[in-house]
Amino acid sequence: MPTGKDPTHTLVVGCLVSNDRNEVLLIKHRKRGWEIPQGRVEEGENLVDALHREVREESGVEITMGPLAAIWSKLTLPSAVIFTFLGNYKSGELAPTGDSEEAAWVPPGEAVELVANSVMKARLRTLLSFDGAVTYSAYTVKPYQMVQEGILGGAPLLRP
Repeated sequence: MPTGKDPTHTLVVGCLVSNDRNEVLLIKHRKRGWEIPQGRVEEGENLVDALHREVREESGVEITMGPLAAIWSKLTLPSAVIFTFLGNYKSGELAPTGDSEEAAWVPPGEAVELVANSVMKARLRTLLSFDGAVTYSAYTVKPYQMVQEGILGGAPLLRP
């Protein structure tokens, strides 16, 4: 589907943040409801700085960044590539700002139930089951449909 112009993708970072009580951090987005902290990488910003900024802006807390856990390609316009990491709570009090109305520490099983958006729920389940291998998924929305998924660097990626 070439259009004659350079392709563009929004670059997004997200983080599943855990605390020492084995709870995960969720923020309540004004439009999407409960989800992990995430947001766009600004022009000229690197992934690490963007991740720390997004978590701080949406929740008020500082984190220790952990491993890259999953990469998603949203193929439906506006297209996006989403790099999602694990992280640990470092300091700060919950104080949501920007697009987030609330922030909360939630047990993992309860977190899955709170997240209503199908894309966000699938993302959360993937991150909660992280076993050290980075996963890759490509999907469309309206309707939500997985197009390709698998482990990066492992067996060939599957196409459903």
